[in-house]
Amino acid sequence: MTTANRVPVVQGLFAETPNGPRLLGSKCATCGTPYFPKSSACHNPDCQDPRVEDAQFGPRGKLWSYVVQFYPPPPPVKYDEPFVPYAVGAVDLPGGLRVLGRMSVDDVKKIKIGMDVDLVIERLCGDKDGNEVTTWKFRLV
Repeated sequence: MTTANRVPVVQGLFAETPNGPRLLGSKCATCGTPYFPKSSACHNPDCQDPRVEDAQFGPRGKLWSYVVQFYPPPPPVKYDEPFVPYAVGAVDLPGGLRVLGRMSVDDVKKIKIGMDVDLVIERLCGDKDGNEVTTWKFRLV
């Protein structure tokens, strides 16, 4: 049996760290505005300093809202066939970042707004080379 290589859906968006998975972004060095993915400058209109520094976000957040995707999304979205409906959550992470991500749940009826969630790195789909393409998701705590 061959083990598939795990490859990120896009390089530089997330990483496994000794303290668990993190989203890789940036924040303003002056006002602290968070950005995901990374930004090269602060875009806060109330801040006059464009300097940003690398930042990591996660692993625990709170579900702000969610929606269930009942139909296959258009390209370039990747998924395995046959299409299986999935939930997408808007999650508030520490540091003021609100980010969208797939929800890692078997039963979308278990999802409730305000629940605590953990950031996880999981399979998104397979690719033509037999690799396991991974992405960030949120799992109910």
